Amino acid sequence: MTEQEKNKISKFLSLVLRHSPEKIGLSIDEKGWANVQDLLNKSSIEISIEGLKEVVNTNNKQRFSFNSDFSLIRANQGHSIAVDIELEELTPPEHLYHGTVKKNISLIQRDGLRKMKRNHVHLSQDIKTAEIVGSRRGTPIVLTIKSGEMSRDGFQFFKSKNGVWLINEVPKIYISFKEK
Repeated sequence: MTEQEKNKISKFLSLVLRHSPEKIGLSIDEKGWANVQDLLNKSSIEISIEGLKEVVNTNNKQRFSFNSDFSLIRANQGHSIAVDIELEELTPPEHLYHGTVKKNISLIQRDGLRKMKRNHVHLSQDIKTAEIVGSRRGTPIVLTIKSGEMSRDGFQFFKSKNGVWLINEVPKIYISFKEK
């Protein structure tokens, strides 16, 4: 399978498992799981079970997971639909990072980081990952989040299976706007 084919399948999976399962008539349970056979049968693009496994196993961001018998699949994070992906609360490192672009800075300086249409604000454990995230929309700007201080102040942090740190919001007082 080519990288272009994998990318097409990954984008399709993100759409139907994270945002719009109704586009193909797919049912997602309360934990975010979809039946693999239903996904394959209803898919608007051609996907085999082998291709699906390859995309899940080789996705550099590890966006998706199977259950133990490969009968169910779900996105690990990034949902805009209401699901409980069974996140465990964890104490974050002292600093986490958020990649964005210049056009968003004034809004973030005013309101902090908000989850917008997603279920959580996404934070990275390292600057490089935040740069990659920010670069999807232009020249990246990396914000440093005082996550240790936030945790001590009572904010709950979660970490998805693929290593993305998740939180409901980041008030502006916990954001350093100095570029790294």
